[in-house]
Amino acid sequence: MDLENVVVFGITLGDLLFRAIYFGVVFAITYFVQHLLARALRRMLNASKVPSASIFVNIVRGVIWALGLLMVLKPVFGIEPTAFVAALGVSSVVISFGLQDTVSNLFSGLGLTLGKVIAPHDYVKVGDFEGVVTDVNWRNTVVQDRLGNQQIIPNSVLNKTAFLRRSASQAGSCGVSFSVAMGADLNAVAEEVVELADAALGPMADTQYESGVYFTSFDAYGVHGTVYVHVKPDVTLATAQDAIVRALEGRPWLASALNEGK
Repeated sequence: MDLENVVVFGITLGDLLFRAIYFGVVFAITYFVQHLLARALRRMLNASKVPSASIFVNIVRGVIWALGLLMVLKPVFGIEPTAFVAALGVSSVVISFGLQDTVSNLFSGLGLTLGKVIAPHDYVKVGDFEGVVTDVNWRNTVVQDRLGNQQIIPNSVLNKTAFLRRSASQAGSCGVSFSVAMGADLNAVAEEVVELADAALGPMADTQYESGVYFTSFDAYGVHGTVYVHVKPDVTLATAQDAIVRALEGRPWLASALNEGK
């Protein structure tokens, strides 16, 4: 069969086959190039002071795919790239209105990350929700708490919202309040409470930070103190507090029922 004499949709079969092969080759090359560049960029971001957020990787991927599209316009679709870019520029005003929120989220995300306002692995509190920033992408920022719940916050909203960024030591800090009977040896009580709390937590404790007891006030019921401990990121504060309360329950120097606190 002579492929040059077979016409499909006004295109000879030979030409159609060439276009399909060309499109497939360009698609494969573009896919592997963007994949390799994305991996290399992630390594560069991890080794640099720039936050390793997926927004930068997504922008590079978008640019590579755009270049791949321009490469196939003329050979495959018969469209001049310059005409396509010109038409895209004319229609960009119309498109910008439809993608106004998306564009706002994109630039807000770039501002947040390049300005080092927020980055992956930061421990933040936004409103009543707090957790670790797992990613900042082209549209939103993902925050995950210790229970695995995720809060998806649009970048444009976060850019206009005040939030608290906690230090590494504060992120895993939790406390349990208790009252000590008047006349008890506070130094001995503090030492015993720390030992009991550390033993109760066991492998849940973050050992790079020391536990401590602070006495803050007293009244007719006794002296009020709080034991502060640090737990690992995968441990919930409630679990740690429960273990400590159970360990301190029944101590002879207790003045009143234990109250959990942060």
